[in-house]
Amino acid sequence: MSDRRLVIAGASSGVGKTTVTIGLMAALKAKGLNVQGFKCGPDYIDPAYHTAVTGRTSRNLDSWMLDESMLNHVLQSGADGADISLIEGVMGLYDGKDPLSDKGSTAHISLMTRAPVILVVDCSALARSAAAIVKGFQNFNRSVNLVGVIANRVASQGHYELVKAAVEQMCEIPVVGYLPQEKTLNLPERHLGLLPALEKGRLNEFITELAQFTSETVDLTQLYDLAKAPPLIETAVYSSLQRLPVPKVKLAVAKDKAFNFYYIENFELLERAGAELVFFSPLAGEALPTDVDGLYLGGGFPEEFAAELAALTDVKRSINEAIESGMPTLAECGGFMYLCEALETTDGQHHPMVGIIKGKVTMSHTLQAIGYRQVKALSGNFLLSEGETLRGHEFHYSSFKSEREQSPAFSVESSNGGADEGIVRKNLIAGYTHLHFGSCPKAAEHFVKQCEEWKVHG
Repeated sequence: MSDRRLVIAGASSGVGKTTVTIGLMAALKAKGLNVQGFKCGPDYIDPAYHTAVTGRTSRNLDSWMLDESMLNHVLQSGADGADISLIEGVMGLYDGKDPLSDKGSTAHISLMTRAPVILVVDCSALARSAAAIVKGFQNFNRSVNLVGVIANRVASQGHYELVKAAVEQMCEIPVVGYLPQEKTLNLPERHLGLLPALEKGRLNEFITELAQFTSETVDLTQLYDLAKAPPLIETAVYSSLQRLPVPKVKLAVAKDKAFNFYYIENFELLERAGAELVFFSPLAGEALPTDVDGLYLGGGFPEEFAAELAALTDVKRSINEAIESGMPTLAECGGFMYLCEALETTDGQHHPMVGIIKGKVTMSHTLQAIGYRQVKALSGNFLLSEGETLRGHEFHYSSFKSEREQSPAFSVESSNGGADEGIVRKNLIAGYTHLHFGSCPKAAEHFVKQCEEWKVHG
């Protein structure tokens, strides 16, 4: 693993971190480097951009869902074989879970990973004042290794030179480059259309242009030199889950344009627990494989393909019959939506889904839920033993309604208090929370064990 890594942080949200990050990734890759992307926090969207640009699966570094040992294991695993790792921050550098500490912030992750920090500053209305901003970030927490600055949205070469001179005089760190205002590109289809855009190749032109002008306005050699970081201490977080020579069960995983929100560590932990993952595409008309012992339906964008999914009756039937027969199944967010009786899109159209969960989901133009979740299993939930908790994140534009009383899957704690969430029925566990098995690796063991028992006893 290379010891070159950088956190690309922002002075605030909206300063252009993602544009700068993927520009750097594309430009470094164009120079022949193997670039690994990471994202601070639970977000799936930005890592999808990273993956599209670098050709390597981007991973999430989340200091709330994962402890320090697991977080650094994720970093080490992802960086294996890479020449440099770029860690995109979230919000402003010091914005996190607590206004009185750095906990959960990009700064916190930079300290946990011993990674130098490049600060992105929106200079569209700044000159010398940019130095005051950078100076404030330097002094706020001297333990954070702030090694350089990128000036975003500058008006001209002359404007950039003003910013560079002021920052380097007052802060004694280099301004390694800039992105000009007139060439700042907007990321296309920022939210719900992202994955369809990636699949259709509409980002290729954007990425090529971004790489070209990033190479022209950022000193990539200097950036690479600044990325030198102390080596990480090797971790042994998977010691209780040694990979088996022969898998015990086959676990089907829905993975396509409609279902693609997964933490890769969940896959790795399931494999170490004894599962062979069998990927299939419901959207492509692929029925549930007949020789599997369990099913994992992740989140994604089923609402974007509601009509297509609704028309694939044989696929829906295969999934319905398997779950009805007792096949252990975990369905998260988009997967949960797909298992309901119907999905109503924002245009008022009703689309019949799998129907195993009695009720319907309705899409909204406004966000219905967002935030971290800590869950405990309720009665009938095989995923967790008594006293065990899993952490995850909820983010969705739909709401679920049912006229039938159904057993909840989880007791959930969030910033809004406690509540019951999801549905458990036979061997089905379904709900809106995206779970990260890295917060409780035993959950992967329990899932595989349940698949093994069903395989033997039916």
